[in-house]
Amino acid sequence: MAKFQRKGKNELQAISTASLPDIVFMLLFFFMVSTTMRETTLMVRSQLPEATEVNKLEKKSLVSYIYIGPPIRQFQSLFGTEPRIQLNDSFKSLDDIRDFIASEREAMKEEEKPLLTTSLKIDKETRMGIVTDVKQELRKASALKIVYAARKAEK
Repeated sequence: MAKFQRKGKNELQAISTASLPDIVFMLLFFFMVSTTMRETTLMVRSQLPEATEVNKLEKKSLVSYIYIGPPIRQFQSLFGTEPRIQLNDSFKSLDDIRDFIASEREAMKEEEKPLLTTSLKIDKETRMGIVTDVKQELRKASALKIVYAARKAEK
C-alpha cells in the first residue's frame, strides 16, 4: 500500500500583508481628525468654577478666549500673584482688549462677525473687580456676546 505524504509538512503558510498599509492609513487618518491641538499656552491658573446648568458651545471657531487669573508659578517672579489678563499667548492690560477683539473680527468672514462670542475663562478664586473691568472693555468694543466657562458640577 502506498502512503500519502504531505509536501511542506513543516512550513508555515505566509501571512498576507496586503491590507496592512490600509489599516495604518485608517489609523493615521482617525488620529489626525480626532486630535485637537492647543492653540494657546496657559500662563494663568485656570481652575474653573462649577456650574449645574452647562451648555456646550456649538461652533468653537467663532469663540475668542480671555483668560483671567493669577500667573502660574514660573511667571510669579516676573508678574506677581495678582490676577492678570491673558490674551492669546501673552499678558495684556485692559487697554489691549479692544485691539484683541478688533483683530479677532478681522480674522473672521464678514457674515460670521456678528456671531463672535467671547468666552471668559476665569479662575474661581479671582475677584469680580477685574472681571467687571474686562466686561466694560468688551462693551466698549461692542463684543456683547459673553460666555463664562465653567465645569459641570459633580453629583
